[in-house]
Amino acid sequence: MISRLAVVLSVLLAAFAADLVPPARDFTVHEWGTFTSVAGEDGSPVAWAALKTPSDLPCFVYRLNAACVKCNATSLVRMETPVLYFYSPHPATVSVHVDLPSGVITEWYPKATGIPKDVTYGIGGKIDWGPVQLLPGAAPAYPADESPSHYYAARNTDSASLRVGDQQEKLLFYRGVADAGVALEAQLLANRKMELRNKIPGRIPIPFAVVFENRAGRLGYRVVRNLSTSAGVDLPDPAGDVAELHRELGDALIAAGLYPKEAAAMIETWRDSWFEEGMRVFYIMPRAMVDSVLPLKVIPAPAATERVFVGRVEVLSEATGQILRSALASGDTAALARCGRFLDPFVAQLMHQSGVTISPAARNFIDTLREQNAHVRVEPCKEPAPRPTDPQ
Repeated sequence: MISRLAVVLSVLLAAFAADLVPPARDFTVHEWGTFTSVAGEDGSPVAWAALKTPSDLPCFVYRLNAACVKCNATSLVRMETPVLYFYSPHPATVSVHVDLPSGVITEWYPKATGIPKDVTYGIGGKIDWGPVQLLPGAAPAYPADESPSHYYAARNTDSASLRVGDQQEKLLFYRGVADAGVALEAQLLANRKMELRNKIPGRIPIPFAVVFENRAGRLGYRVVRNLSTSAGVDLPDPAGDVAELHRELGDALIAAGLYPKEAAAMIETWRDSWFEEGMRVFYIMPRAMVDSVLPLKVIPAPAATERVFVGRVEVLSEATGQILRSALASGDTAALARCGRFLDPFVAQLMHQSGVTISPAARNFIDTLREQNAHVRVEPCKEPAPRPTDPQ
């Protein structure tokens, strides 16, 4: 009797111990995202608020609160659409935690915990998804709504399906605002030149940067590689090929560590915004700075982790400045609206210059946008997102 009981206990203990064994460390984690900033006249980043109601996320995405936090918050950086992918040959369970010490997490999916309830910078933003189940080979129904959001493009990879609680997705998604994360400054100079300055402590080289301009649909770009200190760059002539730029940018993302489908998903997600009218600089942020600004902790530790972030620096070009000066003076609200979310920092920059006047119509238009943003609310889905089916 005792020996039989001992056998039963040993079997139960073995089963219990098996549940405690962490999954084998043969899974990998890949992540991409964007840090967006606005350059001042001297090239240094300026604090800015986006004068544009967000409409680019599905209704099932969680937000810090019902108010549009990003419309009301003034910060140096918009941390846009980091997504985490997991690759594993077998089912496993991991925990995932991200810190944003200089800011706050504003949107995320699936459900998560640990997000501060206010937007006080420097308090240490964070997000914790707790247990995340990796379900390779599963094909569940992911949540969706009727919006044409680019959110869905990020699912077009070979990564494992994930389950957090009763919610399933192909990725972990989040966004935020912060006061750190600018690795490159861009200053316009005379004679159609721009100075790019590496601002990373220790001058870790920036492997890839692009000076891009879209002037009324005419595109141009120049590539700079291995920027360790500073470099003077001739502004591009508006005769470039956007397809060639897609290829060069995709190659740079893959060289930095992304899989080809991930790089394609990132470009597809941001193609309307990255290549819209205006002037900007894109660059691949060195991994060491990403880890410093946005520490990631996955337990158990994966066999490999790749984090590829693109820095975006929006620059007030001479052409855009001329259009805005005229629009401010004449009250051309259509021209003002074309600046989108960058209108406020661009107008602030112009108002420091001499000879700039603002008409009552222009002032009223800008004040109205600010007022609308102060009161906008983002409503959740009227109907719950489709409940995911259990993986087969």
